[in-house]
Amino acid sequence: MATFASLADFTAAVGTELGSSEWLTVDQDRINLFAEATGDHQWIHVDPERAAAGPFGTTIAHGYLTLSLIPALVKECYSIEGGLRMAVNYGSDKVRFPAPVPVGSTIRATAELVSVTEVAGGVQAVVRVTISNKDGGKPHCVADTITRFYV
Repeated sequence: MATFASLADFTAAVGTELGSSEWLTVDQDRINLFAEATGDHQWIHVDPERAAAGPFGTTIAHGYLTLSLIPALVKECYSIEGGLRMAVNYGSDKVRFPAPVPVGSTIRATAELVSVTEVAGGVQAVVRVTISNKDGGKPHCVADTITRFYV
């Protein structure tokens, strides 16, 4: 994990990898809870028997479930220790799901600081987050997340 003493130190890291999270296993319980929370009960996510005969051979996590894990995973990638009043999720750009997340997959996030621009009262940072599988292959999610840090 990259730890920055100040926002200025963080800003100086543009173009670098900030770190990777710990590994997280995506189990069927997590998928089912996400289905309950969102109302998305498509069989490829929640019906293991039917999904076994489907295109992926098992259930898969919702793409938006994978995306929703980014805040928890990214906090393990980097931190800014001093001088911040607050950080606000400002959105995401160019979110892609190149490969599904089969149930039981062990995933992690890697964060890269793409850009930092000044905004009133602080800065806006674009961090490219790549969710990958312990077993390799195509990434499961690549998203340019936008966070505003206020001093």
